[in-house]
Amino acid sequence: MNSHAARPISPDLDIARIDAFLRGRISGLSGTPRFAPIAGGQSNPTFFVDYDDRSLVLRKQPPGELLPSAHAVDREFRVMSALASTGVPVPRMVLFHPDRDIVGTPFFVMERLHGRVFGTYALDGCTPDERWAMYGSMAETMARLHRVDPSKVGLADFGKPGNYFARQVARWTRQWEMSRTCPNPWLDHLIRWLPANLPEGEETAICHGDFRMGNLMFHPTKPQVIAVLDWELSTLGHPLADVAFNAMAWRTLPAEYGGILGLDHAALGIPDETDYLERYYAAAGRHDRAHPFHFAFALFRFAVIFEGIAARAAAGNAAAGNAAQSGRLGPAFARRAVEIVEGRPPDLTPIP
Repeated sequence: MNSHAARPISPDLDIARIDAFLRGRISGLSGTPRFAPIAGGQSNPTFFVDYDDRSLVLRKQPPGELLPSAHAVDREFRVMSALASTGVPVPRMVLFHPDRDIVGTPFFVMERLHGRVFGTYALDGCTPDERWAMYGSMAETMARLHRVDPSKVGLADFGKPGNYFARQVARWTRQWEMSRTCPNPWLDHLIRWLPANLPEGEETAICHGDFRMGNLMFHPTKPQVIAVLDWELSTLGHPLADVAFNAMAWRTLPAEYGGILGLDHAALGIPDETDYLERYYAAAGRHDRAHPFHFAFALFRFAVIFEGIAARAAAGNAAAGNAAQSGRLGPAFARRAVEIVEGRPPDLTPIP
């Protein structure tokens, strides 16, 4: 259930140095600090830091050479700080340190929240009624984010204006070219198809960039989102990019990073994709809808992200222990995107 459980501490951190730094910046810390890495993330290494009177979370960049614009902990800190004054649930930010003298990379510290984080959209251990309400809370939380005016929370310059999808397709194409470790013909097909099928119209909102079930924390007992986590891909962009990414689970198998394709949705209390998206559209006050391009783009981008995980695993710089296995999901998500652009029904056979 909780994909943010603790695992053994990283040997490359100087606990005494971190403790001294935190005590110098945060008043009133008492007792011996207890550090524990948080399992589940493939991106920025994250740690519980518990004192007798304060529970914190430290989030840093991974070691080694990084792709351009990746692992942007400074942007995570900035956007969550800005959203603290809105109705979007985020942890409270404590401090950001831009230098490498303490943990080897820039990092930030935030207050620790206690709740439930689910690794898959199946929401294991919940009742059908709970699942239905939790999906509703997820849709409404995403709509709440997209209704925030960036200029009113100091984020007017958080991304480039205009041509969002064209710029994103170009960016993730470059990321694929820099992280390519083996052939992926589905990605090559999408790199040709997406620029030729860009949607018309421009719209700008704060986009999370990775708005999925595994990046939400729910109340310990209630079916309510209490925090949106992992903002490293956030930017100003088109809200339908978030929407399509969030809804990928209906188009991917449980073996494909916790999708729900092929599950008995009615028995589990999971809404079908149309009903779920209508819940979001109503809460967001939207009249247009996500189209095949948006879903294909979302899957393309996620495929490139997993190809990057595979590249980091090959270089020994991945944050999670199962990064090499997760990196094999790149072809799986690229195949799903090609199924959409070609109008084919999904193949229910997982890629080995």
